[in-house]
Amino acid sequence: MQGRTNFAVAIAIAIASSGCGDAPASGVTSFGTEAGSAGSDGDASGASASTTVATSSTGVADTGPSSAGDSGAGPGSATDGSDDGAGDTGEWDAGNPDGACASGVPPLGEPVDTSSPTTVVGDGSPDSCTHAALAAAVAAGGIITFACGDAPVTIAIAQTLQLRTDVDTVIDGGRRVTLDGRHQVRVLAFESPDFMNTETRVTLQQLRVIGGKTSPVEAIPQAPPPCSQGYNDGEGGALYMRDGNLSIVDCIFEDNDGAPLGPDTGGGAIYVVGSKHGMVIAGSTFEGNRASNAAAVGGLFCELQIFDSLFVGNTATGSGANDDDPSQCDAMNNGQNEIGSGGNGGAIYSDGASVDVTLCGVQIADNDAGEGAFGGGLFFTSNDFGGDLTIRDTVMMGNTGGHWTVVQMGSTTDAGSAVGTNCRSLTIENSTLQGL
Repeated sequence: MQGRTNFAVAIAIAIASSGCGDAPASGVTSFGTEAGSAGSDGDASGASASTTVATSSTGVADTGPSSAGDSGAGPGSATDGSDDGAGDTGEWDAGNPDGACASGVPPLGEPVDTSSPTTVVGDGSPDSCTHAALAAAVAAGGIITFACGDAPVTIAIAQTLQLRTDVDTVIDGGRRVTLDGRHQVRVLAFESPDFMNTETRVTLQQLRVIGGKTSPVEAIPQAPPPCSQGYNDGEGGALYMRDGNLSIVDCIFEDNDGAPLGPDTGGGAIYVVGSKHGMVIAGSTFEGNRASNAAAVGGLFCELQIFDSLFVGNTATGSGANDDDPSQCDAMNNGQNEIGSGGNGGAIYSDGASVDVTLCGVQIADNDAGEGAFGGGLFFTSNDFGGDLTIRDTVMMGNTGGHWTVVQMGSTTDAGSAVGTNCRSLTIENSTLQGL
């Protein structure tokens, strides 16, 4: 299985776009009126509504009383074009309901203090919390909170929100705010022209993100199977980041879609490329997300740490995995004779050189890799065997897909049937992994 380690590094390094804006204004700004919404950058897909698993948050500090629904949107609370906003109004439910990381969550996985926000979106009424108001706040960066009333509210995203690449941004939904891409647009993007260089960090906390969808345009040159089919782009249905650092705390990502087919694309909910300090996820839930690879979360050259979180019912929609084999395909894509069209990582995916993956207090259940692909729970390939895989206080059960473990150091050499990995060392402690 060692041949499955080359995942289009050249493509990742070549992607570049700029997005810096003006410095944020000092003090607190309130955006509470509609200033005109941008047009949609995609078509509606007509996908059906998702279902939330009833779970309870563990391991992440609670910043206040919970009053938001487990879908984040109460009846009649949708604004700015979302026509139903349907959902329950019970307790906020994010994270692993059945366990926690015994060693605790690191500081980057704890909620940021948002008591002195840069911008407050809304004036206290649901109708004031619009896409245009949020877009203006995101353009300024800094700490963003919401004043949308006491009931849960859904903000329909009319056009992808472009995060500042030169200013740290925190978006705190207060367990009341849902951002809805309506199966038309990606919800958030951070697009730096650099690679593994930027110090800027984005933190999303107490926020629900649904219905994000990419619209890939870079089709792989046509060639008959087993040559690769699908797309080279379209990563990150809810959030795409290049050259940024990310914290996800007490969030829910449901029913988001990345590109459906392709060997090197993915990230139904989140995809991070070329991160200097990596991605930290704590006390969060990923359910019903889909992409060719990395159905929920994907990272390329991005260290990945996940704590006290739940991954359930995510599906990698590609097939045939990925390899470079001129004997089976004479067409070139990404500088390789690529065969296979994805399907790796039914829940979580990590690729690159010398980055580590840590799972602690995580439940990964009923996720699916694609046909002929690998890692229904976790796909992690360290191209230079310089990355370590650590699994503690974690349960992986009911995931489908192929598996393998190749480890260079240590006595632990099998990660079970929900994992496909090449890594330097493997540590498994106090965990239940299918196939072991």
